[in-house]
Amino acid sequence: MIRILGIDPGTVVTGWGMIEEASGKITHLDNGGIFPKKGRPFPERIFYLHQQISLLIQQHQPDVVALEDIFVAKNVSSALKLGHARGAAMVAAGESGLPLYEYTANHVKKALTGYGHATKEQIQKMVKTLLKLPGEAFTDASDALAVAVCHANSYRLLKKVAQS
Repeated sequence: MIRILGIDPGTVVTGWGMIEEASGKITHLDNGGIFPKKGRPFPERIFYLHQQISLLIQQHQPDVVALEDIFVAKNVSSALKLGHARGAAMVAAGESGLPLYEYTANHVKKALTGYGHATKEQIQKMVKTLLKLPGEAFTDASDALAVAVCHANSYRLLKKVAQS
């Protein structure tokens, strides 16, 4: 059994999702978002992300953290800010002694839908279906759950390879 904290980092909203994988069965445990206060200085927002992720780790006791990798778009400033949010998650995982795995958005999309350019709506529907959620999680939490599911699938494969 492995408990996975998936994180979709962001400076406005950081989505998170907690799942458990045991013998090929993936179970949804919890999900949500971290919302740093708007208008606060940027360093305070990043520190807040770090604190909240650290609290999630303490509360849910994951075995690993799966983090969405940076998608470099046309806006370099946004990519740099996203890097800071990812750093806050990385430090929280490192302080807790947890292994951290990173997955690109395309890798996550392909793992869930078989198509690396799936839409956010397609990801939400697959997450809802795979985890048997009563409704769709909000976008950022759904993305975080997708990262966690991607790791669960990768973990099973890596475990099988290691055993052979």
